[in-house]
Amino acid sequence: MFDLDLSAAHPLTAYGWDDGFAESFTPFAGQGFVPGRIVRVDRGRVDVVVPDGTGIRTVLADTALVATGDPMRVPCTGDWAAIDLENGRTGDHLDGVVRALLPRRTAFLRSASSKRSEGQVLAANVDHAVIAISLAEELDLSRIERFVSLAWESGAQPLVVLTKADLAGDPAGLAHLVADAQSAAPGVQVLAVSSETGEGVETLSPVLAGGTSVLLGRSGAGKSTLANAVVGEHVQEVQAIRDRDGKGRHTTTTRDLLALPHGGVLIDTPGLRGVGMWDAESGLARTFSDVEALAGDCRFHDCGHGAEPGCAVLAAVESGTLSERRLTSYRKLQRENLHLVAKTDARLRAEIRRDWKQKQALGRHMGERKRGQRR
Repeated sequence: MFDLDLSAAHPLTAYGWDDGFAESFTPFAGQGFVPGRIVRVDRGRVDVVVPDGTGIRTVLADTALVATGDPMRVPCTGDWAAIDLENGRTGDHLDGVVRALLPRRTAFLRSASSKRSEGQVLAANVDHAVIAISLAEELDLSRIERFVSLAWESGAQPLVVLTKADLAGDPAGLAHLVADAQSAAPGVQVLAVSSETGEGVETLSPVLAGGTSVLLGRSGAGKSTLANAVVGEHVQEVQAIRDRDGKGRHTTTTRDLLALPHGGVLIDTPGLRGVGMWDAESGLARTFSDVEALAGDCRFHDCGHGAEPGCAVLAAVESGTLSERRLTSYRKLQRENLHLVAKTDARLRAEIRRDWKQKQALGRHMGERKRGQRR
């Protein structure tokens, strides 16, 4: 039976093993399984770190996990799992099998890149969501707001890292970019980092130590270079970005869990071309806390911040207290999130349809009144 000892010398402690996961594993300990943390998933084969002294080994995923119709239950990098080391063969070689996943504490989700209403787990059991935004191109505040919303919703603490800070120009210009990023992510730490010069790496490393972090961003954001800088050695391949548009190729093709030199682990992910919202209502509320606070002073509790009288949000835009760009981003992400949720919630779909019909009827009524007044 597996020993659940949690001393500092325990082989899984460096990967995040603690009392909570030990308790979740208890039902499996009597079955001869051992715990393991998934460090990579690739076509049904799973790399895990297990406490048998062999380091990282490749095992198979149980057919029930791979064939499930629910993509949210498929093994993912960062998952803790019950591993059966006595079964699962490739030819004459004994591999082992992932039999079950332990309950996830956090999960970074996005809508799958398909027309189906499915979510995709990018990383599990994460403490920090590190959002890499390259300063080699124009700062995209809307992208920051999207990533931060999903990070808050996941249960992880978001952290915005502006990479390639050496390309931002003078210190005053860099400070301005950091301030802009902070305005798009209230309450979130924003760091400017250059893997080329080492600037900011010494500040970032202690933040990530001791926990699990996931590195997120589009291709060309410098994630793999940043991962190498934080780990302190060349662990991820790096490719040059295209000069014409600043975009990079997918250097990282799988999600890899990397051990950090000062404790903790980092999950590096492939570049994300798109990150769709996935039931992130509370995450949006935290990201746009300034808009939500203003909305509390609107005359109508269900104000849509469009053309309603007594709208405090529109008044803030008018006075310059709130930027029109931020309100536009808020509306866009709210609509996208509502549309996604409505796909899977029949009652919400009915409410949206009823509200739409009421607005149509009100519009017709107001039109008839105006025509009557003219006559």
